[in-house]
Amino acid sequence: MLSPIIAHDALSMVATDPATGLGLGSFSFWHQYEPALVTALVMHRYLEGDPCRPAALAGLRTPAAVVGPAGQGPPDPRIGQILAEHGAGSELRLLIEDVHGVWGSLALLRCTGACPFSQDDVQRAARLRPALVAALRRYATTGPLAAATAAPPLPTGVVTVGGDHRIKAISPQATAWLNHLRGGRTVPGWLPEPFLVALALAARAHARDPDAWAPLVCAPPAVCGRWMTFQGEALDPDGAGDVALVLQGAVADLVLPSFCAWYGITPRERDTLDALRTGAAVKQIARHLELSPYTVNDHLKALFRKTGAAGRDELIAALTH
Repeated sequence: MLSPIIAHDALSMVATDPATGLGLGSFSFWHQYEPALVTALVMHRYLEGDPCRPAALAGLRTPAAVVGPAGQGPPDPRIGQILAEHGAGSELRLLIEDVHGVWGSLALLRCTGACPFSQDDVQRAARLRPALVAALRRYATTGPLAAATAAPPLPTGVVTVGGDHRIKAISPQATAWLNHLRGGRTVPGWLPEPFLVALALAARAHARDPDAWAPLVCAPPAVCGRWMTFQGEALDPDGAGDVALVLQGAVADLVLPSFCAWYGITPRERDTLDALRTGAAVKQIARHLELSPYTVNDHLKALFRKTGAAGRDELIAALTH
């Protein structure tokens, strides 16, 4: 669909949500990006300070940039070298955002020898943002909250990444989660390893700077049939040693902000949902929120309509399994 609008040789689209922020994606789509190039770009972003990372694009009037060719984008000779080493000439990067915040990023690649992306290409890409936001939100929320055939929740798994940025150990439970991921619709077989390394790098950055993005990823059911969370924690204060990555199913307190963002749940509806998962009855929720029972019932109807849940049990199960 994008090729007639902007010619390209490879594409990646990474989804996040305004609650999660400008970190790693919740799910993604890849076409013709070499795994080695993805790994090199990840390392450049976290270790060498890529000047066109998502947080930098967010500060631009048009949140997009072309990297690679000399004279375009912020000076960064290393990115041109990385692209050239993998047969690429230029990359167009676009932040996918609307008034609610950032929903993801789009990257388009042209091979060495092809005409580099131009500012006209950048403007055409920028005009695609509303359609891309709608596509990502539709993908994340279409279908049941949890697949009817989903297996029981897997136990929490742990991956350890060493100071050399290589995976050092994987628990059997984490292996089960990764196999479950690889069986999903949006996860290429090569992707989990660079994703885990990137999460570890983000955890190291957060250990050095508490204001940096907190390494938490909440993946919706579109990825593998149920909500899943990934967290990273450096095991030493300066983030130079091992990093522990925790892979687990839905934890309501972690998932709830992302859940509400994807489904367009309002603050009052979220308050109702938060009270609902304690097991409170409608009258109890009404007293707690200082609302009438009729208003609480209206919020519940909105929650069921927006999420497609058949009732409160299905809604709560999606956030806790």
